[in-house]
Amino acid sequence: METIVERAAGLDVHKARVTAWVRTPGRDRDRAQEVAEFQTTVRGLLAVRDWLGAHGVTQVAMEATGVYWKPVWAILEDGFDCLLVNARHVKQVPAGRPTSPTRPGCANCWRLGCCSRVSCHRSRSVRCAT
Repeated sequence: METIVERAAGLDVHKARVTAWVRTPGRDRDRAQEVAEFQTTVRGLLAVRDWLGAHGVTQVAMEATGVYWKPVWAILEDGFDCLLVNARHVKQVPAGRPTSPTRPGCANCWRLGCCSRVSCHRSRSVRCAT
């Protein structure tokens, strides 16, 4: 598949931790990948934001269940183009669902343009009200 997003990041958001994958251009058309885990405290989420910024990421896809994505979104939405992706679509992408730290998950989905938008800035306020 053709790369659509040059510097993609994917977040797998859980109650106590966020696993982040960053996929950036590597040597000879390869993709470099880095993985890090962060706590979901304010300090941890600010560290995620700084880590993504240090890698030159501008677009972030996140997969989460329940309401765990909301604080992550609130911290990242001003500095990044954020997507909340449907878990079903992530599972359909080659190497989609992260089962180990070496699989890129949402980052691969976002990079290849296979994500469907579940939420955006305008609809977030509607979702929070319901």
